[in-house]
Amino acid sequence: MGTPDFALATLQGLIDAGLHLVGAYTQPDRPKGRGKQLAPPPVKILADKHGIPVFQPAKLRRPEAVEELRALAPDLIVVVAYGQILPQSVLDIPRYGCINVHASLLPRHRGAAPINKAIVDGDQETGITTMLMDAGLDTGDMLVKRTLAIGPDETAGELHDRLAALGRETMEETLRLLCEGSLRPEKQDDALSTYAPMLKKEDGSIDWTRSAQDLHNQVRGLDPWPGAYTLLDGEVLRLAQTRPEPGSGTPGTVMAADGTGVLIGCGTGLLRVGALQLPGRKRLPAADFLRGTPLSAGTKLG
Repeated sequence: MGTPDFALATLQGLIDAGLHLVGAYTQPDRPKGRGKQLAPPPVKILADKHGIPVFQPAKLRRPEAVEELRALAPDLIVVVAYGQILPQSVLDIPRYGCINVHASLLPRHRGAAPINKAIVDGDQETGITTMLMDAGLDTGDMLVKRTLAIGPDETAGELHDRLAALGRETMEETLRLLCEGSLRPEKQDDALSTYAPMLKKEDGSIDWTRSAQDLHNQVRGLDPWPGAYTLLDGEVLRLAQTRPEPGSGTPGTVMAADGTGVLIGCGTGLLRVGALQLPGRKRLPAADFLRGTPLSAGTKLG
């Protein structure tokens, strides 16, 4: 059970292992692009390619969807970013349970956006946890953990791809231990839990009174989506490829702008911005952006 690109590496791992995949559950096709044509989820495309039966119930908790799944008689359900909450009636079907591949070191960053939250919060490491699912939100017993260092300038998009590959490896290790009968489930400590809610566009709004390091984390943690932004003369200005620097300046004020970037004052320190984007245009390196939209020292943003 999975839907987006993040699930593909794990699905490919299950295919490569020669396991008997009785079905792939994914979200319904959704309208996409300017033409709003229905587009299949990535998991559906890969499953179709390998002749795996695809199921796309709008709501898995409906009795007819549960009975359809029960008829497949799966021994195990692997869940990776499926996008629907599994009701107890589904969790009870496979004899080995439902194992989730979660992109954080649980119990830290339970929820829908753990990759982004780890970067936004300034974490220096994250990882993958496989978990035996229960009815709670990412509260089940932990099975296998693998850790990954987060680069100081790494974006959520870059970390996403590395964690997807690690998710496959961690699931393969989990299955090996399951087959050997040597899995040792570990309870989560709820007192250590944090929550990573689903992202909204407004999460990208920059508050220039915060520190340059915090804003750098926000920018890279929300890249590529929803993107961090400020306002320039009332227009949305998206920022990317940032770097915190020592110094001081009035928060939200351009201190300097040249081919090396746009230097902006923050609550603490300065933020150098290496790429910018106005609505309806492409993201441009600072030097190219400034040729079309000059920013003089003293320009107020936000």
